Order: sequence, then structure tokens, then C-alpha cells
Amino acid sequence: MSKFRLLRQTMAQIERLRLIQIGLYALLGIVMFASMYSNVKPEELDLRLLSISPQTIYSPITIEDKESTEKKRAEAQQAVEDVYTQKTEYAQNQVDLVASIFDAIIEVNKEYEQSDRTDDNVEEIISAKQKLLSDKLPEDIQKNLSQETIKQLLQENNDDLSIAKDAVVTAVHHVMKNQVMINDVEAMKDQAESQLVYTNVSNSLRKSMYEIARFSIIPNVIYDPKKTAENRQAAVEKIEPVRIKQGQIIVEENQLINADIYRQLQLAGLLNNKGTLKPFVGLFLLIITMLSGVIYYLKEFHKKAYQPLLLYVIISAITIALMKILSFFQQMDLSEIGYLAPVAVGGILIRVLMDEKVAIMSSIVFAICGSVIFNGELTTSFNMNIGIYFLISNVAAVLFLSKKHRKSHVLQAGLIVALVNVIVSFSIIFIKNGQLGTVELGYYSMMAMASGIIAAVLAIGLLPFFESGFGILSTMKLIELSSPNHPLLRKILTETPGTYHHSVMVANLSEAACETIGANGLLARVGAYYHDIGKTKRPQYFIENQMNITNPHDQLDPKVSKNIIIAHATDGSEILRKHKFPKEIIEIAEQHHGTTLLKYFYHKALEQTDEKVNEQDYRYPGPKPQSKEAAVICIADSVEAAVRSMPNPTPAKIEGLVRSIIKDRLQDEQLIECDLTLKELELVRQALCETLNGIFHSRIEYPELKKQKVNV
Repeated sequence: MSKFRLLRQTMAQIERLRLIQIGLYALLGIVMFASMYSNVKPEELDLRLLSISPQTIYSPITIEDKESTEKKRAEAQQAVEDVYTQKTEYAQNQVDLVASIFDAIIEVNKEYEQSDRTDDNVEEIISAKQKLLSDKLPEDIQKNLSQETIKQLLQENNDDLSIAKDAVVTAVHHVMKNQVMINDVEAMKDQAESQLVYTNVSNSLRKSMYEIARFSIIPNVIYDPKKTAENRQAAVEKIEPVRIKQGQIIVEENQLINADIYRQLQLAGLLNNKGTLKPFVGLFLLIITMLSGVIYYLKEFHKKAYQPLLLYVIISAITIALMKILSFFQQMDLSEIGYLAPVAVGGILIRVLMDEKVAIMSSIVFAICGSVIFNGELTTSFNMNIGIYFLISNVAAVLFLSKKHRKSHVLQAGLIVALVNVIVSFSIIFIKNGQLGTVELGYYSMMAMASGIIAAVLAIGLLPFFESGFGILSTMKLIELSSPNHPLLRKILTETPGTYHHSVMVANLSEAACETIGANGLLARVGAYYHDIGKTKRPQYFIENQMNITNPHDQLDPKVSKNIIIAHATDGSEILRKHKFPKEIIEIAEQHHGTTLLKYFYHKALEQTDEKVNEQDYRYPGPKPQSKEAAVICIADSVEAAVRSMPNPTPAKIEGLVRSIIKDRLQDEQLIECDLTLKELELVRQALCETLNGIFHSRIEYPELKKQKVNV
């Protein structure tokens, strides 16, 4: 029944923890939404057609103005002229036509001369020739040429006709090889006629040449509907869609809102936006996305407790609140006040108090929130310049601190952030080709530098509150605990001087080994100082404190001795809890022996009884070391005690002893619950050997000086 009750209690605790976590995530989402609400809320404008605009209005979005686009395309289409194609074959056709007329006349003359007719007068001759010509020229040509011209040609001799033919053919070809538009026909006919003025023929024949030339000049350019359509389509395709761009002025202050402007305001969504929910839905989805990233990276921190999540929510809320407060100054002609925001304080605090990956992810969250919060003077939803500035500022702080691994470098990180801020702000200004003078650049530099320094100062000021409020072990706290004047350390020194000396030696060994593998050396040193504080309860039962007394264990049963020795780990953790020590120090006191076997008393028990002795009864209760620091102290504690009892220790003996102790801990599975790798164990071994060789180095033996009498 008790098992079911315990299971129910466990499930209730898990459910309570889950509800608290959901509440904290909801609180963080509310903080984000509240800080960005006013920045995404559409501006409510009371604008009417043909009214005067009370202010300059900018487009909040980029949208296509389809009506203007169609209008421009129609104008472009109408601007394309009709395409006419010149028919080059027309020139040859008309030249052939001229030649055929003259050839027909010449042929008629020849036929008439070869005939036996002997007409008496000119009329009869012309009449006879006309009959012959009717079969040689098409009827339509005969109709289009005047009778006077035909009669005149029939009266001319063939030589003059040949001259006339050549002249008219040349003139017609010269004109027809060019474009002859319908409207230009008469001018082209005049041009052809002018080329025949100086032909060496009679005036009467020249007049006939004029008529034939004019008759032969026709339009040789025709309308091309296909090509015209292609050109118009190409002109339409060249017209880019007309867009109302984000940030574009739609109407200026005191300007009349005409129908076109009113339509543009409507397209930009500035007229009927009082009840719109789209911006808020978008903000909600953005916050959900950011919270998803936060949940993913914080899942390892809040599996068993809600305090890390609460810490994260508080830091994030402070950072976002600082940005929001500064954003109010944008209304006081300080549009670039965002460069002063100490947003890096969030990255620094999260990196120092939590984790590097969480801090990097948070840098992205703060940058997104800042880009929305500082969009007040812009027409865009996101101020990308300030977002990039915030992102790089935070990442610079996180990366610098990750390399140093010490919170005392926070101010140095602030100076690095200040320098990075100046560089980033200048790069943004130069990329935008901003025409700023020395004073303006100095103004930006001062804000960027102040941002980094203020962030560091705020982080240093807030760290003690977070560390004490959430029980986080800080460097300052460790330094305080390592002071020889601390009451518990003085208690160890005065009541168990042997244990104190042993603890100091273990501290030296542990710190050197932890620094080698990148663990917290200061934590290992302080943990080693207090790891055996439980021995102050019964100091005379531990061999390092047995000065000038017999060993009381010689008179005790092995079980009693075992209980006394094992109790020092639990007694130590109780003393540390009573004095409200950090849990990391308490855990080291509990775990520095793991579940190792008290071999001496176990074998003593085996020798004193024939009954079966349970080995588990002679093991420490544990738990096994959970951290690198606890594991290193576990090894260093055994190594120091073993080397101290070794007669004439040499480097070779020390190395062999250290190897055997580490091997024993591995075989006994004491290191399986910490994340100490075999490579790191080898580095720990080397560091322990180097430190021990420095402590137990061989000394120079000085010869004794014989006393000699000095004669005065």
C-alpha cells in the first residue's frame, strides 16, 4: 500500500511541477506579447475622401497597385506605333511594269513597220498601232494611262522610246527602293518626276514619261498586325507592377485626399483596420515559435525543478523590459536610442548562471523582440538594423565568457561587447551609405560603448541577488567559503588539525586536476576543504588526528568502527546543510567516497568471525560521484592518504600508486555516474603525479657541522 501511496505522491509532484512550468512559460509569453503589442497594433486613422490629411502617412506594407499597373500597361500599349513592313518586291514589280509598257510600244512600232500597210495620215497610223497594242498591254493599264500619252508614245521612234524607258525605269526604281507610305505617295511621285526633267527627249515625250512614272509609284509599305501586336505585348511586359512600397509616403500632411490617394490608403489597409486581428495573430505565432526554442533548450534544466525556468523568465523579463522602457524615448526625437539598450545583460546573466547554448538561443530571442520593440519610428514591422546589432552584441558577450569560464570576467566581457557594438553600429551606418558627420558618428559610438558597459555593470549588480535567491554557487561565494577565517574551516583546523592538513593537500591536488580537464578548479578546492568536516564529530576515530593516543578502533568491533567511519560522510553533509552551504559543496561531502568498500574493517570482520560477512554492509552509502569535481576529489582523497603513508615516495612509486587507485575506482564502477572520460582521467592522473612530485620531492641532505673550538 505504501508503494502505491509513494507512486501517487510522485505523480502529484510531477503534475505540480508541470503546471508550474506551463505557468512560467505562459508568463514569459505574456511579457513578450505585452512588450510588443503597441509596436504591431495598427494605427487607427480617421480619413475621408476629399478631406485634408492631418499627418504624413506612410505605407506599412508593400502591396501591388493593380489598377495603376493596368493603367500604365494600357498607356504603354497605346504608345506603341503601328508597324509597317516594306515590300521590297514592289519596286521590281513596278520597274517591270514600266519596262513592259515601253517594250509593248517598241514592239508595236516594229510590227507596224514590218507590215505592208501604207496609211496616209498620222491618225490612221496611230489607230492601226492602237489595235496592235490592245493585244500587248493589259486593259487596266490602258485604262489608267491617258489616250494622249498612249498616242504620244506610239508616235515616237524606238530610239527615243528606249531612252525614255531607261530614264523612267531608273526614276521609279530610285523612288520605290525607299519606303513609300500612303500619305507620301504624291511627294514620291513628284520626286520621280523631278528626276526625269533633264532627260534628252522631246517635251511631249517627257510629259508621257511623267505620267508613266507617276502611274508606277505606289505605296510599298503595308500595316503588319502581327508585328504590331508583338511590340505592344513586349511593351506591356516591360512595365513592372506598380507597388506601394513599405515606408512610401502615401499622403503628406495637409494634403487633399483625392480618389487615387484614398484608393492607395485602402490598399495599404489604413482605412478599415480597427477590428483587424492579423497583426496580433502574427505576433502570437512569433512568440509561440520563440517559446518552442526556449522549451527545447531548457528541457534539461527543468526536468526535476522549476527554479531554473523561473530564473530564465526573470532574466528575460528584465532584458525585454529594459528595451521597452528605452523604446519610449523614441518619441523624444531619439529615434536611434535602441543602440543604447544594454540587451547584452540578458546574454551575460544566462551564460554565467545557466548554459552557453541557452544563452545563444536567448540572444536570438532578444534580437527578434528588440527588432519589433524598436520599430516605433519606422514603417516596418521589424527594425532589422537594431535586431542584427542586438544579436551580435549578445553573442559576443556569450562567446567571450565561454572562453574564460569565470564570472569575474564579466566587466571584461562588457568592454569587449562595447567594442563590438561600435564596430557593428558603424558597419550598419556605412552599409546604408549614411551621410553622417563626426559628431553623429561620435554619438553612435558613445551609445554603443555605453550599451556594453551598462550591460556588464547591471550583470555584476544582479548576479549576487540571483545567486543568493536561487542558491547558485558563485565565484564570490566560493572565495568567501575558502577564507581561513570561515567558522567551519576554523572548526576543522582547531578540532581536527590532521584532517585540516589532509583537506588542504586534497584541495591542492583536486584544483590542479580540475583545471587540467576544464572543470571548476575553485569549486574543487573549496569542496575539498569541507569534504571531511564530518570528522569533527568524532575526530579521535580518524588516524590523521590520533596524536599521542592509541587507536580506539583496536578495541572496537569492526561493525562499530565501520559505522563510525561511514558516518563522517553523512555527518558532514548534515553539518553543511545546517549552515546552508551550496548544494554543490554538500554533494561533494556526500559523494567523495561514493560506494567504496572499507577494506580494512571488512577483512578484519572476515578474520574475526566464521559467519558470512555481507560486503555491502561495509560500503559507503554513496551516492557515487555525480560531477567531475566530486570524482576528482574522490580520487585525490585516496591518493593523498596513500602517498602520505608511503615510505620514501619516489616519482615512479607515486605514479604506480596513482594508476592503481584510478584503476581500482574504475573496476569498482565508482565513476560511471559522472561524465568523466578516459582521456580526462589520464589528464587527471598526470596532474596528480606532477603535483605530488612537487610536494614529495627529494631533499638535499646537509652534512652535520662538527663543533670546533675557536681560539680567541
